[in-house]
Amino acid sequence: MAYRVNNIGLWLDEPEELLGQRAAEKLGVTRSDLASVRVVRSVLDARKKGSPRYIYTLEVELAPGRKAPRLPPDVSEAPPAPEVPPRVKEPEKLPLIIGTGPAGLFCALGLLERGVRSILLERGKEVVTRRKDVAKLMRDGSLDRESNMNFGEGGAGAYTDGKLSTRINHPMVRKVIEAFAKYGAPDHILIEGKPHIGSDLLPGAVAKLREELIAGGCQVYFEQRVEDLLYRDGRIAGVKMADGRTLESDRVILAPGNSARELYERFAADGRVSVEAKPFALGFRAEHPQALINGIQYGSAAKHSKLPPADYKLAENLDVDGEVRGVYSFCMCPGGIVVPTPTEEGLQCTNGMSNSRRNAKFANAGIVVSVSVADFAREGFHGPLAGLEFQRHWESEAYKLGGGRFFAPAQTIPDYLAGRVKKDPGDTSYRPGLAHTDLNQLFPERLTQSIKAALRTFDRKMKGFISDEGKLIGIESRTSSPVRITRGDDLQSVSMRGLYPVGEGCGYAGGIVSSAIDGLRAAEQIATELA
Repeated sequence: MAYRVNNIGLWLDEPEELLGQRAAEKLGVTRSDLASVRVVRSVLDARKKGSPRYIYTLEVELAPGRKAPRLPPDVSEAPPAPEVPPRVKEPEKLPLIIGTGPAGLFCALGLLERGVRSILLERGKEVVTRRKDVAKLMRDGSLDRESNMNFGEGGAGAYTDGKLSTRINHPMVRKVIEAFAKYGAPDHILIEGKPHIGSDLLPGAVAKLREELIAGGCQVYFEQRVEDLLYRDGRIAGVKMADGRTLESDRVILAPGNSARELYERFAADGRVSVEAKPFALGFRAEHPQALINGIQYGSAAKHSKLPPADYKLAENLDVDGEVRGVYSFCMCPGGIVVPTPTEEGLQCTNGMSNSRRNAKFANAGIVVSVSVADFAREGFHGPLAGLEFQRHWESEAYKLGGGRFFAPAQTIPDYLAGRVKKDPGDTSYRPGLAHTDLNQLFPERLTQSIKAALRTFDRKMKGFISDEGKLIGIESRTSSPVRITRGDDLQSVSMRGLYPVGEGCGYAGGIVSSAIDGLRAAEQIATELA
């Protein structure tokens, strides 16, 4: 008999050998009654400053003939292994998948598991070669518009951290994490409460996943940008490439990522694919010394060898001038660096990343404020591309404020709050470099006041967050897509049959795991239709 046992705690100085004993006590049996003990999940609980501990979920199997005399509320029978989905008949025309980010790759994987091969089209380069273009952008500000932090195999997540934590509660979460472990990510992601691969290891896992798809009969083409969609009798008929070639298919999975602006503009101008403006969030990257964040979060235990670099998660809903809006931390990177993420010349935006060891000297996170369709209209932007135009406008202003070449405008947090340019922001992880300036010149006043109010609240929760050691770096604007390609319950476009908009770029996910799950859902929908 196997059981799932939750809430087994260990203090930092206690050995893991105690886990089995504590599980046995909870089940009302002896340690010798347990045939096996396996860690399913491990989460750090640092709420009590100076006394953090790890909380474990275990899967234990009892010896033959033994059964637990009692099952406390936090113990249940272990779930059965998932069933292998049945294969379906492959269509005459293979599905086309636009984009090889998480949504596109996992859609292809899900289809292949059901016996359906696909053709993947990627505007950027394969993930390992792409690293050189990313490095060049950071070194001297040279941007390759087709191969950068956003475009290329693996999508935006490949070189911006590889976090697999997600807020969604979906049965496919485990499948995504297990897939990354299968293709080369470290096994510890299988048990971490906040699984993290790292930008140094994730590209290798992505490349192995692609090799698996090709071995199964899928076709993957790089440096092939889709320029438009083909239609016939109200249904998708294929795609038109930038070089003029066409590829026919009556099933197209649209997974281009949140920066595929040319496609959004084409859809809005054409009118045959339904597009609407979508709220998102924008703000800055906050960067602090990692040692400072460790001290704030862990207290006197900050230097304990069993503790990872500390992270944080902050959120506030604030009423500023009679308007309530959310301000929150986004994509927090302990021991990481701030990186440039533009896709067009003259537009400045940033994100964060960290390698698997998270051993860089700084911590960073987006501090962003939610913006709505009403905010777009106040600035004179209307229609389905209002959010995109709003986003592009502030990226342009940030570029000008930085002085060009993707230097990032930056300011210490106290100076930003006081509206002064006094103390130099100092050392930073960001390359090409910082321009010391007044960030109060960015964003409408109502957004600025919301960010400032939230920063003061965050400092009450994390004393020391506002300090001369903390800086804001501009801007964080690609938190999610500014448009949504509207779809129905069958995951098809409401205006174009056979078109499946998926992932973050089409407005239906936020992050690697949720994007991958959306791709898997599209694969399951297509397989159901084929069956």
